[in-house]
Amino acid sequence: MHDAAPHWPELSYPAWRDTAATLQLWTQIVGKIRLSLTPWLNHGWQVPLYVTARGLGTSPIPVGHEILELEFDFIAHQLLVRTSRGDEWALPLEAQSVAAFYRRVMECLDGLGIRAAINEMPNEVPDPIPFSQDDTHKTYDAAAAHRFWRALVQVDRVFKLFRSSFLGKASPVHFFWGSFDLAVTRFSGKPAPAHPGGVPGLPDGVTREAYSHEVSSAGFWPGSDAYPHPAFYSYAYPEPPGFRDRPVSPGAHFDKTLGEFLLPYETVRHAASPDALLLDFLNTTYVAAADAGGWDRAALECSLGIPAQPRPVPA
Repeated sequence: MHDAAPHWPELSYPAWRDTAATLQLWTQIVGKIRLSLTPWLNHGWQVPLYVTARGLGTSPIPVGHEILELEFDFIAHQLLVRTSRGDEWALPLEAQSVAAFYRRVMECLDGLGIRAAINEMPNEVPDPIPFSQDDTHKTYDAAAAHRFWRALVQVDRVFKLFRSSFLGKASPVHFFWGSFDLAVTRFSGKPAPAHPGGVPGLPDGVTREAYSHEVSSAGFWPGSDAYPHPAFYSYAYPEPPGFRDRPVSPGAHFDKTLGEFLLPYETVRHAASPDALLLDFLNTTYVAAADAGGWDRAALECSLGIPAQPRPVPA
């Protein structure tokens, strides 16, 4: 397969800031539809989106005895809605307000006989505006959205390789529409102290359930007004003593304000081997959390997975 586009595309947050803000809110609408129809799964794993061969999708959502799927297609630039009854509907992704996008998606579901009552207030964004009233965010740069998705494609495959080297409980690689980031999380198997809550735009009950057990979590976000740079991150909850002082990959550092290790996307993009540098960051920050937190690494770890080869186990 030949792809003339760069494997790790340029991502300048200021250059696509308005599109990113609009797209985050569009993904929240779609994500909240999944949230409203899917039984709760531990740590909120029933709510994210997933990287697909064309964009970001919900995966199957149960609707009675049928299935509903929604997918952002960043090649044809449309939102696709499909059901197991054979229904198909497409909404062009183009410059349109969040209010218009929300109205059209909900009208589509109504036409399909699907009732999905969602909370219209966005999560984890500053100065939230109810979806049906938001005529402020209305920018869509198709080329920028495509570059963002192409970056997610690269990150998703490396994260999935990293995930293969852990025998303990680990999350899928999934895209959280609230914080607008792709993440993967490992668990020590031990309960964690109750999270204090207080995350802006996120109910305390959701936060406490998400962090009910010790984690080492890593992810990628494309930037925000508060931190206008695409970056990889890694943190531990609860943060064990000495975690932030552990050695990690060259180019990474611990940000005391954010409380996590950061590795700039541009550093990875320009590395001689972006995959190797990103894997090293994921591994060294995990080791920092596991060693400082006293995880049973011998019982939890294995070698990286190899296609079509079962993991060897003692006879």
